[in-house]
Amino acid sequence: MSDVTRLLTAIEQGDRDASAALLPVVYEELRRIARGRMANENAGHTLQATALVHEAYLRLIGGSNVHFDGRGHFFTAVAEAMRRILIEHARKKNALKYGGGHQRVELDNELPLISARCENADELLALDEALQKFEREDPDKARLVKLLHFAELNLEEAAAALGISRTTAYRQWVFARAWLHDAMSES
Repeated sequence: MSDVTRLLTAIEQGDRDASAALLPVVYEELRRIARGRMANENAGHTLQATALVHEAYLRLIGGSNVHFDGRGHFFTAVAEAMRRILIEHARKKNALKYGGGHQRVELDNELPLISARCENADELLALDEALQKFEREDPDKARLVKLLHFAELNLEEAAAALGISRTTAYRQWVFARAWLHDAMSES
C-alpha cells in the first residue's frame, strides 16, 4: 500500500493528523499538475499554480465527509477540483462587473495563433459547458477528459487512474475530442 493510499484511508477514518501528513507527500505532484495546467492559461492570469494547488487541496480535504478509493480516485478528485476552480475564476473574470465584457487588445498587429488549449475565459467556459453535457451522456469518457486536460496526466497515467487499458483510453479520448469539438462548434 502506498503512502498516499495509507494516508487517504487514515483521513477517511477521521485521523486529522493524516490530512496534514498527506500534503507534503503529494504536494510536488500537485504542483507539477497545476504548473502544467497554468502554463496553458493566458499570460497575466491572476491565479497562480500554488494558489490552485492550495485551493484544490482545501476543497478536497477540508470537507467533513472525505472518502477516496485510492490514489487514482484522489487524483481524479484533484482534477475535478482544479477544473471547478478554473471555471469559477473564468466566470468571475468574465462577469461584466469585473470587466469581463472588455477584450484585451495587443498593440502589436500580430494575430494570436489558435491552439488546442483554451486561450481565454470564453473558450474555457465553452469547454466546461460542452464537458457538462458530455458528462451527462458519458461520465466515464468525461472523467478521462478531465484527467487529460485539467490534471494534464498522460494517457498511461489517466488509463491507470481509471483502471482501463491504454488502448481503451486512447479510443475514448479520440471520441471525446471529436464530440467536444462538435459541441463547442455549435455554441
